[in-house]
Amino acid sequence: MLAYDMPLYRPPSEGRNLIIQATLGCSFNRCAFCSMYRSKTYRVRPLDDVRRDIDAAARVWPAADRVFLADGDALVLPTAHLHAILDHLRARFPALTRVSAYATPANLLKKTPEDLASLKAARLSLVYLGVESGSADVLRRITKGASPQGHATAIDKARAAGLKVSATVILGLAGAEGWEEHATATAALINQAPPTYLSTLQLYLEEERLGPFVEQMTRDGRTFTFQDDAAVLAEQRMFLETLNPPRPVIFRSNHASNALALAGTLPRDKDRLLAEVTAVQGALSGPGWRPSHRRAL
Repeated sequence: MLAYDMPLYRPPSEGRNLIIQATLGCSFNRCAFCSMYRSKTYRVRPLDDVRRDIDAAARVWPAADRVFLADGDALVLPTAHLHAILDHLRARFPALTRVSAYATPANLLKKTPEDLASLKAARLSLVYLGVESGSADVLRRITKGASPQGHATAIDKARAAGLKVSATVILGLAGAEGWEEHATATAALINQAPPTYLSTLQLYLEEERLGPFVEQMTRDGRTFTFQDDAAVLAEQRMFLETLNPPRPVIFRSNHASNALALAGTLPRDKDRLLAEVTAVQGALSGPGWRPSHRRAL
C-alpha cells in the first residue's frame, strides 16, 4: 500500500493498524541494547510527503480507525507539525478513533501540558514509552538519556493530559550482578507513576549489538553476566512481588522475547500471576512457557 522506508518497527498491538512514517529513525538512537534504527539517520519527513502517504492509504483503506505514527519517536516533532498530521488524518479517515506513537521521556517533558492536551483533543491518545529500568545506575549504563524521576514525571504528565501510556521494562537488563536492584527499583518507579499499560520484555540482543552492549555494561571495571531463563523468572517474581500500583495497571509479558507469557491487571491479579510464575519455575515448562526457539524480537 505504501512504500515504507525500511526497516519498519511498531509495537505488537499495532500490527493490524495503519502505519504512517512521520519521521525516519530515532532522534536519540543511543540506547546500548537497541539495534532498531542503527541503519538510519534520523530525519523529519516533509509534511507534503506525509500527507501524500495519508492520501494514498485513504484510497485503499478509507475505513481505517487506528493509526500508528512511526518511526522511533514521532512525538519529538513540534506540536504544530504533529497537529498538521493529525488534522490531515482526521480529514481523510472519518472513522479515526486513535493515533499512537513511540515517545521518549524527553519528548514528553519538552511538551507543555497545553501541548499534550491539544494533541489528545486531536486524537493522539496513546504513547509507547520504553522505561527499561527504574535503576538510575542501569539507566546511566545503557545510555537511556533519562533518570527514574524523569520517567515518572513524563508518565504523570502524559496521563494528566489524558494520554494513555504503554510502558515497557526489560528483564535481564542488569545481568546477574544487579538484577535485584533492577527489579525492585523498576517496581518502585511503576508504583510511583503507574502507566495505563505495562509490559515486560526479556533482554534479547541482535548479534551486532552484543559486543557494544557488553562493553558498555562493563565500563569502570564492572562485570556483566547474562541471566538464564531461571534467573529471569526469579527477577520477574521479585518485580511482581514489589509491584503495588495505587491505580489499576494492565500488565502483559506476551512480547515474543519473553520466556513466560503472562496477562492480568495489577494489583488485582498479582497473586494469580505469581502463582503462574511458580508453576513453571521448576521444570521451565508449562502453561505460557515459550522455549527459546519460539522467541524473537
